[in-house]
Amino acid sequence: MTIQSCFERYEKKYCLSIRQQRFLIERMRPHTKKDEYGEYTICNIYYDTDDWRLIRSSIDKPVYKEKLRVRSYGVPEEGDRVFVELKKKFDGIVYKRRITMPVCEVDGFLSGRSGDDFGQIGREVRYFQSFYRTAPKVFIGYDRLAFAGIDDPRLRITFDTNLRWRDTDVDLRLGDRGAPIALPGGEVLMEVKIPGACPLWLSRLLSEAGAFPTSFSKYGACYSGSILRAGPTISKEDTCCA
Repeated sequence: MTIQSCFERYEKKYCLSIRQQRFLIERMRPHTKKDEYGEYTICNIYYDTDDWRLIRSSIDKPVYKEKLRVRSYGVPEEGDRVFVELKKKFDGIVYKRRITMPVCEVDGFLSGRSGDDFGQIGREVRYFQSFYRTAPKVFIGYDRLAFAGIDDPRLRITFDTNLRWRDTDVDLRLGDRGAPIALPGGEVLMEVKIPGACPLWLSRLLSEAGAFPTSFSKYGACYSGSILRAGPTISKEDTCCA
């Protein structure tokens, strides 16, 4: 299977109730199907500076913003491959570039100790890292149900539940436990990802469901809701599990 390394698309987020999610999934059936992975758990490590420069800038909603994360599908073991992703947003368009490598090689690559530069994208990631000098700051995990368009597979609609985070043991290999991330006015985070205009059928469904876009950010919610307030460190006793 070919792994896509570059993405350019619009992304919209919606906070939904379970009832709204069920309505949309049922009504989407003629137009979408579960993607090749269906249901799975996503684990992320977000990188930032010592003073949280990247997320603080992102929360201010600038025209341009960028972030670095490492992502796995499920909890990786030592030899499993993960994605190192550089994600940028400019004027409403999201650009994502990623490379893949064994999880055990990530630290060496980002620190510059690894000799392999992983091509153009790898050099971009290393430049970002040398400029910001980031470190792993937060783990964020969630369970995802994903659909792709039948007529246009580039259309992706995902539903994320059981959002969770921690700021200790910030390593993908150390499990997917975490404290809950609260969704404002909803139980499910839906994301619509598409390279161009939203299909008419989807616009109508969103209107019928009473679903409206939100600027909610998982990482931003962790920072604003807990880290910025200097809350207690997330411990195993305080966490929920997938």
